[in-house]
Amino acid sequence: MEKAHNTTQNATTARPRSFAAACLLAVILGGTALANTGANTGSNPGAEETADPAHAAENAPFEEQFTAFETLPDEPETPDHAVDITEIEPPVEPEAKPEPEPDSAVTRTLGSGVASYYGRRFHGRKTANGERFNMNAMTAAHKTLPFGTKVKVTNRRNGRSVVVRINDRGPFIRGRTIDLSRAAASKIGLIQSGHARVKLDIVS
Repeated sequence: MEKAHNTTQNATTARPRSFAAACLLAVILGGTALANTGANTGSNPGAEETADPAHAAENAPFEEQFTAFETLPDEPETPDHAVDITEIEPPVEPEAKPEPEPDSAVTRTLGSGVASYYGRRFHGRKTANGERFNMNAMTAAHKTLPFGTKVKVTNRRNGRSVVVRINDRGPFIRGRTIDLSRAAASKIGLIQSGHARVKLDIVS
């Protein structure tokens, strides 16, 4: 009876030991397999990238993606039919001409006379109709024409003309027919000479 009890106790003790040994063996074998896998893959993480040249070229710095010439290649020969673009003159856009001002209708011709001008010395003074003289406005002085009359003055020497409004009396120099403001005189090229033979027309 005692012998049977001892046999049962030995069998019970042997089972845990066998189980523990089996677990230990499994751990050892598993660790060896993992180590082998790491040796094939994990030990060199860049092996796969290095093995792919295209991938490596994409990750290379920008300058290293080109091959540098040790000596520059010879320039190709220029064919006879080639055009030197440096000798081509670009087309010049024609300047837009200002639209001519509509010509005022002539209602009466006053004939010819001599025009002169007055400017800076009289600028700001009162004119005969009560306005302040402005040498930059298109106005003029005449001895008899009603105030507000518009007169077309044409320089017979160069054909240039200007329309002025009568707002003053004058000129009071013998032989002069009309006194233009400085701006109006400049329009018909009267500044340099100071006076010129002109044609006078009343316009609407």
